Amino acid sequence: MKTLIILHGWQSSKEKWERVKRILEKQGVEVIVPDLPGFRVEAELDRAWDLNDYINWFENFSSKKEKFFLLGHSFGGRIAIKFAAGYSQKLKGLILCGAAGIKPKIGFKTRTIFYLSKIGNAIFGLRPLRRLEDRARSLFYVFLRHKDYVKAKGVMRETIKKVLEEDLLSELCQIKTKTLIIWGQKDKMVPVKYAYILKEKIRESRLEIIPQTGHNPNLEAPEKLSEIILDFVQDL
Repeated sequence: MKTLIILHGWQSSKEKWERVKRILEKQGVEVIVPDLPGFRVEAELDRAWDLNDYINWFENFSSKKEKFFLLGHSFGGRIAIKFAAGYSQKLKGLILCGAAGIKPKIGFKTRTIFYLSKIGNAIFGLRPLRRLEDRARSLFYVFLRHKDYVKAKGVMRETIKKVLEEDLLSELCQIKTKTLIIWGQKDKMVPVKYAYILKEKIRESRLEIIPQTGHNPNLEAPEKLSEIILDFVQDL
């Protein structure tokens, strides 16, 4: 039996992949969807993690499996990209679905916001304004479309800051596993242009775009997503 491990997105859970899991299991695929550390009360982090901490956790989690398929969605895609770059020999195939991990190029808007943030750090560093600093930083991340940061609290806010600092563009050329890239045509969280970058940089990859679908095809088009995944898994 072929095994597929699915790594869910930020602030998500295994339940949101239940429909896809049931469809694939009916076709004879073993599907494992762990809750990523930090997103359940029973799995709270006692310190801020970076991406390497998640890689170490996943290496340990998957150590009893021989070769398996790995699917990473959104934040889970970050983990999947970095794991595949370092542990390709453990994978039968890689699936990246609306995967995050590539820092956007700094355009005029982003550069302007960056300089404003530098000024803001100086201003809000003044003692009378320090209580407003966190609110101002949240607004900055909203402008950069990092809404996960705004929603995160405590240790998880520090975790997402560490994760967002790492650009995985250079890791893509190190992936030697056959890779399927799946994207929602109307994804606003991670725009479809990043799918084409992944396709260009990952040597053995192909791209499937699901029409009229946003960032969560597992919820918006689970049947179509499952069909694409199944074709890939059965072909290898």
